[in-house]
Amino acid sequence: MIEARHLRVLRAVAATGSFSAAGRELGCTQPAVSQQMKALEASVGTPLLIRSGREMRLTQAGEALVRHAAGILAGLTAAEEEVAAIAGLRAGRVRLVSFPSGSSTLVPAALAALRAAHPGTRVSLEEAEPPKSVELLREGDCDLALAFRYEGAAQEGEWDDLVVRPLLTDRLVALVPERHRLARAESVAIGELAAEPWIAGCPRCRGQLVEVCEGAGFTPRIDFATDDYPAVVGLVGAGLGVAVLPQLAVESVRPRGARMVTLEPAVRREIVALTLPDLAQVPAVTATLEQLARAAHRQVRDARERLAAQK
Repeated sequence: MIEARHLRVLRAVAATGSFSAAGRELGCTQPAVSQQMKALEASVGTPLLIRSGREMRLTQAGEALVRHAAGILAGLTAAEEEVAAIAGLRAGRVRLVSFPSGSSTLVPAALAALRAAHPGTRVSLEEAEPPKSVELLREGDCDLALAFRYEGAAQEGEWDDLVVRPLLTDRLVALVPERHRLARAESVAIGELAAEPWIAGCPRCRGQLVEVCEGAGFTPRIDFATDDYPAVVGLVGAGLGVAVLPQLAVESVRPRGARMVTLEPAVRREIVALTLPDLAQVPAVTATLEQLARAAHRQVRDARERLAAQK
C-alpha cells in the first residue's frame, strides 16, 4: 500500500538527489528517509532508486511514480482541506505563489480582506514568475498561482488543464524622467523613444520589450537591466533612461522623478489566478480567489484615478 508520506519523501529525494539533502528539506534525518524509501519499495515490489556516484537516481518505476505523485498529493490536499472545512475543524490553508508586482499590489489587499472575513484561514506566500509559478502549481507545491501572459504571446492550450480566474488586464506604460520632452504627453508611440537609452526589467518583460520595439522598427539600446522594479523606476527618475513597464509594476513603487505616459498602440498582459480543478472545490481556495478578484477590481479603479490625476 502506497502512503502519501512516502510519496512526499520520494519526490524530495528525486528533486535533491540524495537522502541527506531530502532529509534537510523535509526536516528529518537521513536514516528516516532511507527507511521510508525501503518501505515504499517493499510496497510496490520493485526498486525505485539506484545510486549513481554520490547521487540517487530514479529507476523507470521511480520516474513513473514521481510523475503521478504531484496529482495524487494535490488531490489528497484538496480532500483534506474540503473535509476539514465541512467538519468545521478549521477554515483552511492556502499556499499562494505570486509574481513580485502582484505580491506588492493585489496580494496585500486580498489577504487582509480574507483574514477579516475568515480569521482561521492560513495563507503562505512565495514569489515566482510564470512559467515557474505554473510549474509549482502543477507539481502540487502550491494551491494558487498568480500569473500573467502577454497578449499575442499566449500558447494554445497553455492553461487548459487549470481553472483560470481572470483578474485584470494590465497595460504597459512608458516611464520617462520628469524633465523628459515627452513627460507631459497624452500618449507616446514606442517609436518616439527609439533613440533613448533603455532600462529593462525582468527577463520575460525584457523579451517583451525587445519584441515590441522590433515590431516598431528598432532595437532598443539597453543600458541597464534589473529584475528589481524599484531600481528601474529609480534609474528612470535619475534621468538615466526610459522604460516600458506593466502599469501594475509601476503602481507598486512610488515613481519619484519619473512619470507614466500612456503607450500607443496598447500592449497588454492578462493577469489571472490559477488553480487545479480539485483545489477549486476547496472553500479556503475559493475564498482567496474571490478576494483576489475584488482586490483586482479596486486596483483597476484606483490606477485609473491616479493616472487621470497625473495629467
